[in-house]
Amino acid sequence: MTAPEPTSQERGRPLLSYQSYVGGEDLPNSAWVYTISSRSLLEDVFTGVSLKRELEQNPQSEAAEHPYVVGRVAVATDEENDRALHAAAEAAPVWAAVPLDERMRLGELFREALLEHRQEFLDMLVAEAHPLKLARWELSCLLEVYSRENCHWYRKRMYSECSYAGRTLISHRQPDGVVCFNPPQNAPAPSAALAVLALMAGNAVVVRAPRSIPLSTMFVLRDIVAPLLEKVGAPPGTLNVVCGNARSTMDKWVSSPLVDDIFYIGGSDQGLRFQEQCIAAGKKPILELAGNDTIVVWKDADLSLAAEAITESFYGSGQICMVPNTVLAHPEIVEELIGHVKEKIRGIRPGFPEDPDVLLSPVRRSEKFFGLLSQALEEGAELVCGGHRMEVDGTRSDTGVFLEPTVLRVDGLERGRRIEAVMQETFFPLLPIVAVEPAPAEELRETFVRFVNANAYGLRNSLWSKSPRVINTFVSRTTNGGLLKVNDSHIGFLPYLPSHGGTGMTGGVFGEANYPMFKTSHLQGVSISEGISPYRAVFGD
Repeated sequence: MTAPEPTSQERGRPLLSYQSYVGGEDLPNSAWVYTISSRSLLEDVFTGVSLKRELEQNPQSEAAEHPYVVGRVAVATDEENDRALHAAAEAAPVWAAVPLDERMRLGELFREALLEHRQEFLDMLVAEAHPLKLARWELSCLLEVYSRENCHWYRKRMYSECSYAGRTLISHRQPDGVVCFNPPQNAPAPSAALAVLALMAGNAVVVRAPRSIPLSTMFVLRDIVAPLLEKVGAPPGTLNVVCGNARSTMDKWVSSPLVDDIFYIGGSDQGLRFQEQCIAAGKKPILELAGNDTIVVWKDADLSLAAEAITESFYGSGQICMVPNTVLAHPEIVEELIGHVKEKIRGIRPGFPEDPDVLLSPVRRSEKFFGLLSQALEEGAELVCGGHRMEVDGTRSDTGVFLEPTVLRVDGLERGRRIEAVMQETFFPLLPIVAVEPAPAEELRETFVRFVNANAYGLRNSLWSKSPRVINTFVSRTTNGGLLKVNDSHIGFLPYLPSHGGTGMTGGVFGEANYPMFKTSHLQGVSISEGISPYRAVFGD
């Protein structure tokens, strides 16, 4: 077992502290929430809980010197939440008037700043229980989103013009105004960083740092983004960051006449109800909800590489919305595919998050996992591997905080449709591999496409096949989801393609591939003419 990371005090710096950032100012406050290192969950959970409780009751306590204490964030008052909205509303028209090319500089500057602060960013995510390898993957997402190629591509789609019949015709996107962001607890900082795209579009933003895990969000926005906005001359209030309770904060956003868009990332049931509230209040809801992604493996696939993509299901113990949740396997290769998957799983293990080879995360509430597993077995699924709790060293234990990567074999789609782990997002390291009933090739293709399109969720889908005919069928016929990957990593990021977005219970009624810069703006057409008769323009005489 490696020694705990030194605290900020041990490095000779004061305890990392963030106050509400509103209107370009850090507001004084005395109510704090503390971030305790994720190591405490694995080494001494009682001490971790006790430290958090003591410090929140007495911020002057010497407990702040404990190695587990990483930092603290002030809890915003109701007045501060109101001030944040007013500051954003005041800044929005001023910032929107800044030329697009100046606003677009933020993307390149943000990417450079992320690289400069790379180690701090990774350390922050590791302290919040993200395995280092996955923290690097999360950083790779942001580096791709804000890459030079993507920023150039965004710019071209934000503004274009052409000449026609003596007129200049313009198609451009205008910012929506005030955009509020609600990042999720499982990946708050990388999700909150998408707010930079809304800023590039010309919006002012208010971000709620999740009260249970706010530190990394405050770090990214206050220490990295805020100085960049000052550098490009953005008015105070263009960015505001507060930490608070989700429900009360979002109720305020919905009821406020100052808010235009609300970017909500969370569970499907609550998110779809929230969508209704937004629409009733005249807000634009932008939803990033649950995923229940499917990987289809055809009989001619490279099974070793397909198995690599399939085992992405277990990264972060399945607590990532965009990992695969179900595999549909061609009946001729099921056994061989399962063998490859079992082999790849051997490299997916628990451990302390700073260990560069660890891919599993602790699972705090595992009762539902065993309920889902039991329901699947009762419906006739076969347990291939896994199904137990385990300790940080990988040994099985009834009290372990990790779950073994668990694979189920399900024979037949009819049985699969009765299994909750097939039809719903589980958010656990629980993967059903469905052996589809034998049928002629054309019928099987139709069966696979129909199943994927019928999924109530629609984040990402993947296909593994070498057949041009099969690939063409899926590319032309798969209507569900925001992204389709063919013979590729399911969770990898690429330029030009969306990093987020989906249909159905993933994206709501307005769901599609999500480019936040476009989602937080609206398309407008313009015609500029000179010396043209309006009468002739209408009647052509």
